[in-house]
Amino acid sequence: MGLACRFPGGANDLEGYWRLLERGVDAVREIPPGRVPADPAFPQTVSSAALLDDVERFDAEFFGISAREAERLDPQQRLLLEVTWEALEVAGHAPNGLSGSRTGVYVGIGSPDYLRRILRCNPSDIDGQSFTGSLASVAAGRLAYILGLQGPCMAIDTACSSSLVALHQACMSLRNGESDLALAGGVNLILSPESSYVLGQLKALSPDGRCKTFDARANGYVRGEGCGMVVLKRLTDAQRDGDHIWALVRGSAINQDGRSAGLTAPNLLAQQALLRQALRNARVEPEQIGYVETHGTGTPLGDPIEIEALTAVLGKPRADGSACVLGAVKTNIGHLEAAAGVASLIKAILAFKHQAIPPNLHFRALNPRITLTGTPFVMSDGRQPWRAGSKPRLAEISSFGISGTNAAVILEEPPAPAPATVSSDRTHHVLTLSARSPQALGHVVANAAKHLRTAEPASLRDFCFTSRSGRAHFAYRAAFAASSVEQ
Repeated sequence: MGLACRFPGGANDLEGYWRLLERGVDAVREIPPGRVPADPAFPQTVSSAALLDDVERFDAEFFGISAREAERLDPQQRLLLEVTWEALEVAGHAPNGLSGSRTGVYVGIGSPDYLRRILRCNPSDIDGQSFTGSLASVAAGRLAYILGLQGPCMAIDTACSSSLVALHQACMSLRNGESDLALAGGVNLILSPESSYVLGQLKALSPDGRCKTFDARANGYVRGEGCGMVVLKRLTDAQRDGDHIWALVRGSAINQDGRSAGLTAPNLLAQQALLRQALRNARVEPEQIGYVETHGTGTPLGDPIEIEALTAVLGKPRADGSACVLGAVKTNIGHLEAAAGVASLIKAILAFKHQAIPPNLHFRALNPRITLTGTPFVMSDGRQPWRAGSKPRLAEISSFGISGTNAAVILEEPPAPAPATVSSDRTHHVLTLSARSPQALGHVVANAAKHLRTAEPASLRDFCFTSRSGRAHFAYRAAFAASSVEQ
């Protein structure tokens, strides 16, 4: 019912992310000098990554955090605060109105880069705030603290599958009645050279800095940064409350590779079992899946195993001749590691919204160890419409951790909204906007005007209602009365 993101390539909101995806933008670039501290003990074998801009910028005052503490706060925690606030606003919930609620927090996070960075650069400045500011567990706890949330709260680190595991746990919390609302997402930043060095030694990274998923030239992945958050609610509660629904989580599953060919090697049978369990939990048939957002790291070992698992479970030709499209967002924004799953999830949700599947990049010829003959699978090599069938559109999202922990989610497009009932006796609507400073209020007004340029009459009414009841209200305010979008 709500989602927000910060992804590479200038994708600082949902519109920017979709624009990047549908245009086939490659967000990978050369790492600027000074962006990651140089250390001769950890020479870098790859000079490219998909990076966020301005990760050092943060409105500490907005969240009631002192300038001193903000300096000691891992930028991953800062990003989580900003993106979570936005996701709640998209969901129509005033973030400061959730204090005391049974709202669960599930955050995929793993990178300790900021602690490494301050230990290297400013060890004399380390204090208690540095400690809490760099702990992964506190990343989730700080969200609960700032917003006053009292549901289950945890940071989850299963490596590459962390944020999709977080989503699964959030769904379980809602189903079990532990939470009435849940936040699930993940974050990843590259702030120190150690992890890239180790991944280079493992031969996990592409020497040419591009993720060529399922291609014959696949030779590893490129690292990426980002943050994504979704707001979850039980369907019956969302419909009762009149919430906007972006997608339905029909089912999800997690499992473990166990004893595979190696500690970090994928397990074919475990992936098959995972997919079958997710389908059972979702109560859907394999042939109903029209789109798979794959894990798709572009590794010579992982890609063929993933396709073989998909073929075993979803690969039977469909009686109606329909295709199942394979997507791989890592070709656009790299591998976001702890945030990879939520990046894939939000991509699938936006595909529902726009009824289209964006293209994959860097695909020329199929990996010779992969065969798609006799399957419904096709590569998404260009933006294509996602045509409606007799049943709702369904997507499967996969995320496999180097830890051996795997996650799969089955998404369904949202149900048709109830017909809007526009009151005939209301001739004017009141739009209320606020911010913590005059400058910020100017930005809020500009953003509202941008939104209203595409608004319909019914959405004007809803937008004005949400501005009053679904937003925090601050000291600097503006109000507008109008009977139409043009006014």
